[in-house]
Amino acid sequence: MDISSTGLRVLRQIAESGSFTAAAARLGYTQSAISRQAAALERSVGTTLFERRPDGVQLTPSGLTLLRHAHTVLASLAAAERELTGTVPQTEVVRLGAVLSAGAAILPAALAAAGPQITVTTREGTTPTLIRALRAGSLDLAVLTSRPPHRPFDGDSPRLHVETVADTELVVAVPSTGEFAGRTTVHVDELVDAAWIATPSSSSEALLGVWPGLPGRPRVIHSARDWLTKLHLVAGGFGLTTVPSRLSPVLPPGVSLLHVDGAPSEIRRVLVARLPGHPTPAITAVTRAITSTA
Repeated sequence: MDISSTGLRVLRQIAESGSFTAAAARLGYTQSAISRQAAALERSVGTTLFERRPDGVQLTPSGLTLLRHAHTVLASLAAAERELTGTVPQTEVVRLGAVLSAGAAILPAALAAAGPQITVTTREGTTPTLIRALRAGSLDLAVLTSRPPHRPFDGDSPRLHVETVADTELVVAVPSTGEFAGRTTVHVDELVDAAWIATPSSSSEALLGVWPGLPGRPRVIHSARDWLTKLHLVAGGFGLTTVPSRLSPVLPPGVSLLHVDGAPSEIRRVLVARLPGHPTPAITAVTRAITSTA
């Protein structure tokens, strides 16, 4: 097989982005150039690597096999480049991804606990996005969330190595003044006609910010991805949103958290995931820092 490093980088970016269009944008190529690289790679290996689907592109089992080897090849090339240019890092680098709700509650304490010998770079994303980045080799670790029954995150093989950090209850953030003032609970029936502040949904992620299982279509009046934006809108009396209870220490003034009566508890599990195999000492140290700060 005659496989170029460019072809492997294209493979990795398609795996992470989930589409040829997004991969082209990230790599600075045209979509037609990405398609040509993908086709050339398939011709070189003599098998289908990409499964074209209505909701994007996924790697076939053969594509996943090549991706695992691409991790090693591209990492070796990057190491060679650092040595040749004299830019060998003085500390070990760990690339960490985290869901948005973990940023304020977990990351600062975990980064402090990791120690000065390790440089941790971070990026935010949804659980599906971060899983793709792990599979693509763009991240070393990711802090993810799941809901019961906590099935495996994807069907790809080999399975991700996953450790539980903590279970946290989903609660409703409300203004501290007005109709909810002084309360600690709210009945689910009171939420049916509520005005919600939610994160936009897509085919790969659920609508975040609306209490799960409400009958009918929720009335979403503000759409925002940033947790701080959503919580400040709540403080201003512009709607309600759901948050994990572990965010209580970092709430802005004017926001209270209410448990929901009349409906089953909604438990969210926080986990840290990585590719299977023997982790580096730095990855192990950062994983321990995350689990110890929960």
